[in-house]
Amino acid sequence: MNDIFWNVGYPHYLVLAAILFLIGTVGVLVRRNALIILMSVELMLNAANMTVLIFARMWGDLSGHTFALMVIAVAAAEAAVGLAIVVAVFRGRRNVDVDRLTTLRH
Repeated sequence: MNDIFWNVGYPHYLVLAAILFLIGTVGVLVRRNALIILMSVELMLNAANMTVLIFARMWGDLSGHTFALMVIAVAAAEAAVGLAIVVAVFRGRRNVDVDRLTTLRH
């Protein structure tokens, strides 16, 4: 039993990434607050990055690290733009509940 805690290998990290992705998916599907949804999407992106990095490390390939760095840059831009949109909607509507937002409907 003690070996499980001290010998951490690639499967442990893959399970952690799967759990993080599952938490993010549940957050997107269950919660209605736009900020929580954005945080859940970021959690899902980080879990996917973790998986890419684990497989890149397993195969000894550095291109996975480059891809993960690009995803981190895109995720940072997405977070900045998404937060700006949420702030703009909150200023106009005083609410960020996605069920109540009908701004884009005709």
